[in-house]
Amino acid sequence: MGLVDIWGFCLFMLAGMLHGSCARATQELKAAFTELQAKVIDTQQKVKLADIQIEQLSKTKKHAHLTDTEVMTLVDETRMYEGVGRMFILQSKGVIHNQLLEKQRIAEEKIRELEQKKSYLERSVKEAEDNIREMLMARRAQ
Repeated sequence: MGLVDIWGFCLFMLAGMLHGSCARATQELKAAFTELQAKVIDTQQKVKLADIQIEQLSKTKKHAHLTDTEVMTLVDETRMYEGVGRMFILQSKGVIHNQLLEKQRIAEEKIRELEQKKSYLERSVKEAEDNIREMLMARRAQ
């Protein structure tokens, strides 16, 4: 079930419970649903942001890899320059190679961190949805 499906299910269950429930329990459920909705929206935004960042880091990693592949095909005596601000500094092939490898490693590390963050966010929303579902089922049983 998707997040939108869960929200619709919760509203359906809440509407069905309004007929025989006390007002206090209904208010508690409404508050829980409102909190869940806010959490779902916030999490969806954070997941989208993480996806965008992961995509950008993947492009950076690929660019560094392709550049490194081309640099390694050149002879060792080739003059190479590193762009620093508005100027260029003469660097050896080894230095450029190491910088590109480091850039790839950092991008991979950040991608892993973002994937873990994204996974945690999705799990936390699922847990909140499960808690609401349990509350609904408990109320339904009463």
